[in-house]
Amino acid sequence: MKKTYSIMVDCPNCAEKMETAAKNIPGVVNCRVNFMALKMKVDFEDGVDEKSVMDAVAKACRRVEPDCSIDY
Repeated sequence: MKKTYSIMVDCPNCAEKMETAAKNIPGVVNCRVNFMALKMKVDFEDGVDEKSVMDAVAKACRRVEPDCSIDY
């Protein structure tokens, strides 16, 4: 399952780091962060709980940039 989320991120370098952090979360097959569009596209493994995976993704992204936000 693929979903697209609005994301607030301040710089392209942080967006790249957030993308890498999200890819390392269990349940995430792939993730792309588009800094210019302020969008995060996440491809989930089949059968995972989307909300719990996105909670972990948001936590990992806040370690990169504490003031980022993801609308999920």
